Parts: sequence; C-alpha cells; structure tokens
Amino acid sequence: MARTHLVWDWNGTLLDDLSLVVSSSNHTFASVGGRSVDSDEHRQRFRRPVSDFYAEILERAITEEEFEELDRIFHEAYRMGLTTIPLVADAEAAIKSWSGTQSLLSMWFHDELIPAVESRGLAGVFARIDGRPTEIDGGLKAGHLARHLAELGIGGEQAVLIGDSIDDADAAASVGARCVLYSGGFTDPARLRASGTPVADTLLDAVALAKSL
Repeated sequence: MARTHLVWDWNGTLLDDLSLVVSSSNHTFASVGGRSVDSDEHRQRFRRPVSDFYAEILERAITEEEFEELDRIFHEAYRMGLTTIPLVADAEAAIKSWSGTQSLLSMWFHDELIPAVESRGLAGVFARIDGRPTEIDGGLKAGHLARHLAELGIGGEQAVLIGDSIDDADAAASVGARCVLYSGGFTDPARLRASGTPVADTLLDAVALAKSL
C-alpha cells in the first residue's frame, strides 16, 4: 500500500548542520582532553546512544554524570552557530513534492526546535513538530517516533520516515513504518547502504523513493 504520511528528520536531513555538529563535538572532546575528528570520521563513527560514540572517541568509559556535562557543553557550542545554518539546498522543493501529510521529528530540544523551523520559512508546513522532550536525551529515536505517530493518530503502516541515520531506520522499523535514508547527513553513505534501507543522495530523490514504497 502507498504511504500517505511523511515524517521528516531535522538535523542532518532538512537542516544542513554537519559542519556545526563536527565542530561542536570537537569542542566537547577538547574540554576533557580528547582528540578531534574530521567530518569523515564523525560520519563513520557517530551512533546512538551518543554516550557510546563519545566513549569510543575518548577511548574510555563515560559515567552518566559525565555524559550530562559533555552533552551540555556540546549543545552550548551548537547553539552558538545554529542561527547561520541553512536548510539543505533542495529541502523546500522536496517538502513541496510530497502530496500527503507531513510532520517533523527531531532529537533537538522541542522549545528551540519550533522557532528554528519557523525562522527558516517552514511555519504551517507540518501537521506536527516534536523535538526531544527532556534536557538530557542521547538515546534512541524509536520511542519518540511511536509517541509522535500516536499523537497524530497515524499508524506506522501509513508512514514513511526520511532521515540520515541507522537509528532513523531502526525507529521506523520498530513501528511498522518504512524509511528512506539521505546520504548527505551525519552518517557515512557506505554505512547507510550496508543497512539494506533505501538510500538517496538528494532530498528530492528521497521523496521520490518514499512515494514508491
């Protein structure tokens, strides 16, 4: 059956913020004497829970308390650069090319997500916008997606998610939704293709794939 509802991921999918995420991550690692990563390594290694990613780069275990502090440092650095970050070049065209309903689900802070979306000309586009509901949440997206669809009154079998991470694909599978992954975001394209999930190199192509599922 055709999918009638599209759920967009925000960071790394509609928002072209990889360079800011990498610089903010490096600022965070440096705060505890860690090394830097470049964009390629970040795309190869980043995963959720984020604490596992941090532990791998820092080459040591991280306590829950330390992760809370590192998470705070990351988000302070990220906020400093966020106002200058644009949408992906074909984001608006891709949004307009979907004929069904659309919503947005992000792991960015909900209270900051709404103005970030609206300031980029997307007010009124989405049936629902949900960001992360708590201050500290470096976990998985599956539970957030289940709540998001429940609030919309939409079953997973009606939905397709466009995102840029394996976590997006896992979240979609957990609710019976389909997923298309965008290769221009936070994850190395080879990792995405190895997952077996459909992969697109542009957002317009991602929507075209989503329509065909």
